[in-house]
Amino acid sequence: MTETPTDVHQRIDQLVKSHKVVLFMKGTAQFPMCGFSGRAIQILKANGVSAPSTVNVLEDEAVRQGIKAYANWPTIPQLYVNGEFVGGSDIMMEMHEAGELKTLLSA
Repeated sequence: MTETPTDVHQRIDQLVKSHKVVLFMKGTAQFPMCGFSGRAIQILKANGVSAPSTVNVLEDEAVRQGIKAYANWPTIPQLYVNGEFVGGSDIMMEMHEAGELKTLLSA
């Protein structure tokens, strides 16, 4: 049975809302498959998140396309904290440098 866009949206919504920190990325935390995803993992680790929940979009084309529509954000990785979209690796880096990411993650 083929998943509809609504099914994919609900599946993504469930993932986002069932974990404090979720990173949709290319590859895994242990083996990132792009530089931006690798940087996102390093930023999370630098902010005390040693084992974030991750979703490898390369394993699921429906999620890979669906996550872009879910947040209306065209690129991956995408970070969600407490059910809210935070941003991609550039925004994560800016927030990390300003000390805002640590505050958000510890809330």
